[in-house]
Amino acid sequence: MEPSDLPVNQILQGDCIELLNSLPAASIDLIFADPPYNLQLKQELMRPDNSRVDAVTDPWDQFDSFQAYDQFSRRWLDACRRVLKENGAIWVIGTYHNIFRLGAIMQDLGYWFLNDVVWIKLNPMPNFRGVRFTNAHETLIWASKGKGARHTFNHHAMKHLNDDLQMRSDWQLAICTGPERLKDEAGKKVHSTQKPEALLYRVILASSSPGDVVLDPFFGSGTSGAVAKKLRRRWIGIERDARYVEFARQRIAAVEPAGDEEIFKEMGRSKRSEARLPFGRLLENGLLEPGQALYFRKDRSLAARIRPDGHLLMDGVEGSIHQLGSRLQNGPGNGWELWFYEDKAGELHSIDELRQALRKAV
Repeated sequence: MEPSDLPVNQILQGDCIELLNSLPAASIDLIFADPPYNLQLKQELMRPDNSRVDAVTDPWDQFDSFQAYDQFSRRWLDACRRVLKENGAIWVIGTYHNIFRLGAIMQDLGYWFLNDVVWIKLNPMPNFRGVRFTNAHETLIWASKGKGARHTFNHHAMKHLNDDLQMRSDWQLAICTGPERLKDEAGKKVHSTQKPEALLYRVILASSSPGDVVLDPFFGSGTSGAVAKKLRRRWIGIERDARYVEFARQRIAAVEPAGDEEIFKEMGRSKRSEARLPFGRLLENGLLEPGQALYFRKDRSLAARIRPDGHLLMDGVEGSIHQLGSRLQNGPGNGWELWFYEDKAGELHSIDELRQALRKAV
């Protein structure tokens, strides 16, 4: 449990390191950090038609040297690690200008890398001078607080999000454009590096649970807070620029949490996290009886009888629900999903329904 005075669902204006150090230790579930990239731009970028490229030239992205950038990065990353819970995690995003320096600092501080994820931009800005490859991706580092630390990963939620295929570490998503891009009264972009909500949707859905606290030490235009609110997470934003703070507040105030608590209940929960129940427990609790028939994949011609010890017997062959099921389908299988029992009305039901009922009862 985090301290009751944690400033959730608020934007804290000021220096990120000072404000991070003011928060209670081990109080945050998830951090998403989009720090300055230190792009080292020394001159304006121009298109072939001599129009100016709207690049990142903000003062907050300018540092005197690599050493100065490294010192700043070490301080905020150290402060983030202090506020993370032991089972918390952090995502840090960057480009080739800074991600390798950040990665080395993170490992020096004791973070443990879980994945690097490549955000492949479907609509990247071209390289107008034609002297390099088009920069079409950014890299995210996902790390736990330390080696061996437990972390949240909603594997099944990610799989469901990806048409029931295991999600890979290369994410193809468009950059932030259109109505999602915040603009001021003059029609200019509010923030030069506003991230798309689709990116934060994956990050937050993958590595946090409803009610968790998501912190962003470089809040900017508030994408992380908007998505966290939508996904029924609590959030804390830290931002120095008063103009960004105001736009982010307005943006998040207009967001409504998605659905209701019921649609988030047990969503994407891994079966590995559920209490293990042997098949024999169904016999011990009277949900099935010795001698009762089980049918393979609802096929009444393929019936096995339940032995008192929980094994199945079929045509002289004995085995567990998994062993006999795998034998019948000539390959590995989960017996809980393969066998069906008949109720008093003659309807067939999966034995997994009985397992879930028993889990709730105990």
